[in-house]
Amino acid sequence: MADKPQRGTLFGIPYNFERPSAGRLLSSYWQPGKGMLVEKPFGIGYTLNLASWRSWVVLLVAGGLLWNERQKAEETEEEAEADDGPVEVIVD
Repeated sequence: MADKPQRGTLFGIPYNFERPSAGRLLSSYWQPGKGMLVEKPFGIGYTLNLASWRSWVVLLVAGGLLWNERQKAEETEEEAEADDGPVEVIVD
């Protein structure tokens, strides 16, 4: 039975299922000469290149959106707790 390849591309998307090592993990996330996206050290697809300033902008925007969403969720919980008082209903 033929061995299946551990790395390659499938429909233009890279995959790598070789056993990860610490050196390979570190070197794949920090590649100064490359663009914003680089191949993942383990798994399928691409990941952010932390040597690119564009990646840091993406992380800051994503973090800001997550923070904003959590703040709004906390505000709506506080409003829901404050509105639990009696309600007057007038029927004509």
